[in-house]
Amino acid sequence: MTSPLTPRRRRDPEWLDDPAVDPRLRARSLADVARANALFGGSHAVLAELELALHDDPLEQATLLDVGTGLGDIPRRAVGRARRRGVALRAFGVELVESLAGAARGPELPVACADARRLPFADGSIDFVTCSQLLHHFDDAGALALLREMHRVARRRVIVSELRRSWIAAAGIWLVSFPLRFHPVSRHDGVASVFRGFRRAELRALVRAAVARDAAVRDRIGFRTTAAWATAESSP
Repeated sequence: MTSPLTPRRRRDPEWLDDPAVDPRLRARSLADVARANALFGGSHAVLAELELALHDDPLEQATLLDVGTGLGDIPRRAVGRARRRGVALRAFGVELVESLAGAARGPELPVACADARRLPFADGSIDFVTCSQLLHHFDDAGALALLREMHRVARRRVIVSELRRSWIAAAGIWLVSFPLRFHPVSRHDGVASVFRGFRRAELRALVRAAVARDAAVRDRIGFRTTAAWATAESSP
């Protein structure tokens, strides 16, 4: 049953999805997203799932691919979190837009410029494959293709983090964007992203339709929802 606090899911356009957006504006807005990730749970959602995966499957070294990595803030945090657990984590990123791939790329984070629906990695070649606030950018067919590609590439586990659709979340991102001096594009797209977000049952059903897996789906702080599942290679 839908809660009164849950708006219907809709697909209002996000300005940054326009390929013609000035690269400087795109980078500025993605910096706002990175700040929001740090302050409001975006980073925590992915890292919490990664912690669970490393607890269940202790490793000395591992690889991680972050799809739609933006400026690379989440995989960089993942490397630090894994290090504190004694795990040498090698992180990689994928970005569709070359200007963003170049901005995120560094000696500690190689970033490929590629379509998330056609990842340039071999089957089962990366231990952990993650994405954060990426799934809602695709229509149903594109979302299914993205999940299948992540599943194909992952050796051990896939972690998907999304915004949880809520009137409160939409109002919250709008209000905090002013004192945090977010760019108007970030404010608009942040609200649009919330309305494109997922509830637990919706995310679970999408994963099931894409890869025939029953994902562990959890609500996280900051109106985030995660779905995580083991790949065939690492399953009992």
